[in-house]
Amino acid sequence: MYKLVGKALIGALAGASLTTALMVRGADAKANPHPQAAVERGEHSDEHSHRSPLAAWVELGANGQAIARVIVSDRLCPFIQLDDSWHEMWLRARAETIPQRTTTSPPEDSKPSAFPVTTCEYAIPDRTRFARVMSTVLPLPKRNPRRIVILGDTGCRLLIGDPWQACSDPDEWPFHRIAETAARFKPDLVLHVGDYQYRENECPPDIGGCQGSPWGYGWDTWEADLFKPGAKLLEAAPWIVVRGNHELCTRAGQGWYRFLDTEPYRSVRTCNDPANDAIANYNDPYAVRIGDDTQIIVFDSSAVPKSKLPAGDPAFAKYQDELTQVAVLAANNPNGLNIWTNHHPLLAFSPVAGTAPTGGNPGLLSVMYATYGPNYYPPGIDLALHGHTHIFEALNFSTNHPAMIMNGNGGDNLDINLPDPFPSDAHPDAAFASVVDVQEIADTSTFGFMVADREGGGRWTFRAYTRDGRQLTSCRFAASKIACSKLGFLH
Repeated sequence: MYKLVGKALIGALAGASLTTALMVRGADAKANPHPQAAVERGEHSDEHSHRSPLAAWVELGANGQAIARVIVSDRLCPFIQLDDSWHEMWLRARAETIPQRTTTSPPEDSKPSAFPVTTCEYAIPDRTRFARVMSTVLPLPKRNPRRIVILGDTGCRLLIGDPWQACSDPDEWPFHRIAETAARFKPDLVLHVGDYQYRENECPPDIGGCQGSPWGYGWDTWEADLFKPGAKLLEAAPWIVVRGNHELCTRAGQGWYRFLDTEPYRSVRTCNDPANDAIANYNDPYAVRIGDDTQIIVFDSSAVPKSKLPAGDPAFAKYQDELTQVAVLAANNPNGLNIWTNHHPLLAFSPVAGTAPTGGNPGLLSVMYATYGPNYYPPGIDLALHGHTHIFEALNFSTNHPAMIMNGNGGDNLDINLPDPFPSDAHPDAAFASVVDVQEIADTSTFGFMVADREGGGRWTFRAYTRDGRQLTSCRFAASKIACSKLGFLH
């Protein structure tokens, strides 16, 4: 027999601070009105269980809190079944069309963001064994996940000044194929390292392959770039979501906050009003524990500039404070593995046509160097995972720096390959101390994804695959170092 559970009891069940924050977020009524009449509509009925949401998934927030998210066309939120109880889901964001704001494009190439959908959420209590919303059974986090799919930069690029991507051609934009192939690996967890939505400008009439594509920053582009092509992978496992530069407030930040951000939805954190961009373009880091010996620390680098930040810049102080928070998070896991993940590559390389590759992002590295010197990272970081540059790249260093793996080859237009053979005198921190020495590199500009398998004792094996699941290399990780079975340019 099923039973309905009131909100007061739910607070006791969920417990976590994030749960409490989600429950009280309705106080910000202007940003988040909270009509509740779902009981009268019978949203927990058998009839309703045969209906499908537009999208439904589970993501992990601070302290590993599992958050169920659902997008529906109805005005009111559905019920969620957790084991033998039904609960009203909480309204996160109502349907609305947001007036046009400043974007990275000229006003004539921008438009208002239409979200004719309702976003709902619920904090799933620990040890829940079964969860379902409408007809969708949700994947629940495992206490000791053994397999993680890692990918990033998955959307289809429609941007004035860049090559127009053929969004309707699965060979030119293969995210749907990548997502379905990755789902067949049966992951326990998915880590997306950022950049989900790329359809910013209207496809020109003389360009084939993208005619009729939605564009802008509203629901239709998010559905086309993420929720429809990524459906099988969203069904397969809970996600950890990293924010990329395409989720800035001047780009797809409105959708980021409505759909993916793990914190409560508040008026100052919606990207609707440019006056709040100095707040909404930043998020505090948080840790997600995956088993007893490993945690993933999520860092928001979406707003970092392409040049060094001066010490007096407000962004410098903000990132320095966030780095200090990372140090605390890592110190809380002194005997385990600390995996850092952010979107922009740091101790890594990006290819440049006709010249030597560039190193990591100067904006964030300048703050890291000023704060931690030639170590760059806060103490305790063992491995770094990034995206942004549209290649796969794995680096092992002969110096005392954490190994790096970049997965930016998930669907958007690929970058060119790195030089092969790779120059032996290249330093990813060449703009600073040039003390980071590369021992081994494996890279390719082939579309694909990565699978990480836990070996135990802080050891993992990372395998890079093509879009169709062909293995490119296998990298064994232990004690901040990786050793790959194939090196250099992978093909």
